[in-house]
Amino acid sequence: MIEALAGPGAREVDDLTASDVLHAIRDRKAAEDQAAADQLVLAARWADLHPPESIHDAASFTVPGCEHEEPIAGEGAPLVAEFCVAELGTVLGISPTAAKKLIGHALELRHRLPRLWEQVHSGRVPAWRARAVAETTIHSTPSLTAEAAGFVDSQVAAVAGRIGQAQLDRLLAETIKRYDLATADPTKDPVDGWQHVDPRHVTVDKDDVHYAGTLHLEADLYLADALDLDRAVAHHAAVQKALGSTESLDVRRAKALGDLARTQTALDLAQDDSVQDDSAQDSCRGFEARSSTTDKARTSTTDESGPDLPAAREVVIHAHFDASVVGEQTVFGPTGRMEHGQRLVLLDQIRSWCADSRTKVTIKPVIDLNAQLTAQSYDLPDRIREQIILRDRTCVFPSCTRPARGCDIDHITAYDHDADAEGRPQPGPTRSDNLACLCRFHHRLKTHSPWNYRMVEPGVFEWTSPHGHRYRRDRTGTTALEPSGPPEPPGIPRPRRR
Repeated sequence: MIEALAGPGAREVDDLTASDVLHAIRDRKAAEDQAAADQLVLAARWADLHPPESIHDAASFTVPGCEHEEPIAGEGAPLVAEFCVAELGTVLGISPTAAKKLIGHALELRHRLPRLWEQVHSGRVPAWRARAVAETTIHSTPSLTAEAAGFVDSQVAAVAGRIGQAQLDRLLAETIKRYDLATADPTKDPVDGWQHVDPRHVTVDKDDVHYAGTLHLEADLYLADALDLDRAVAHHAAVQKALGSTESLDVRRAKALGDLARTQTALDLAQDDSVQDDSAQDSCRGFEARSSTTDKARTSTTDESGPDLPAAREVVIHAHFDASVVGEQTVFGPTGRMEHGQRLVLLDQIRSWCADSRTKVTIKPVIDLNAQLTAQSYDLPDRIREQIILRDRTCVFPSCTRPARGCDIDHITAYDHDADAEGRPQPGPTRSDNLACLCRFHHRLKTHSPWNYRMVEPGVFEWTSPHGHRYRRDRTGTTALEPSGPPEPPGIPRPRRR
């Protein structure tokens, strides 16, 4: 009955009784847990095949940016060759960061948490629980010695991994104290030890932009500051209501906080020019709006009608919209995407952000993403750089999602700096069809390893890994092409019982 589930249709599944369904899904869960445990074994074996010695064997000399050895687990776990994580990640369809975590967790469990490692492979502890413990012990501050990690291992294994994050944090704190790993703080109060830690902070999560155009803010303030801020926000919210606002109290309070920020940053509080806000380098309240051919508008919060006050803090937002020309007018689509975070944004939201009376909008020239732009030298003009960033959107390595604005612009075929002097044709011209966005890690990977790629059409790339695996990368993501590696191994080696 269970074997019928493997068929292409659902008719056989409909014939299962309630008891059959429970048995089948339990078996599938057991298979999933076993597969996750096998992944840890294989990840550890992948690390064994790429020790630091493999770097030195492959290179007769080193150059800046080449591969190096990297610790990805705690003290006592082996180092690995840095670039090995990339190929494992692409095979699994995950980012190099996620692949590094997988290998690091496998090494941490095998070398520093052996009891938990054995329980994973005996089926007593699911791999995800063990990996959560490994993640905690790897990134402990201060770092755990091998002996301290062994203590954590013994305590967690004693309860078969059934420990929550809060319990694990308490266990970690006990371990740090037991093994005297913490550095003594001379300012610490021996009676009220918590007082030496100042919990005040204001954190704005700029990496998680909601589709509604909002960010999450979290803060711990001194009591008097918090009460003053609450009164100010409540007052401004009440003023908005008195002026006719029909929005909810929460929305009015949120808008009041923004109004307070814009008002206060425009005040000349610092008479000394040497006193500046740490975040004065942050970019601005406003946006950069682009169509598919990249019309661009930037806003800044300067008020020419007011006194000579410093500009309020600026925030630049890049938004992309499809556009069409109707008669003599450019018509934008109702929805687009924010370049940062690749989130949905509505045209009405962009209009509302530009409606502020202190907003200045500057229109910049259109960049045609399909044009072939060329430069005569190795250095990229701003116009070509902007075109490549807008075309690629992110790093073009398989499964990498780093925004293009933080990436290097790579010559796909290397630029030959001696070609002109020697009268030879330039093999790697600075031209749109020979340029792509690569984050620094993947730029180094492409330059100093057998990875290679080519552009098959504008914005579409085909990559080949050192072991012959091929991937297609375009704006929709990464697709694995026909496999060309060795056949599947006959079985997965199981860890030996101690």
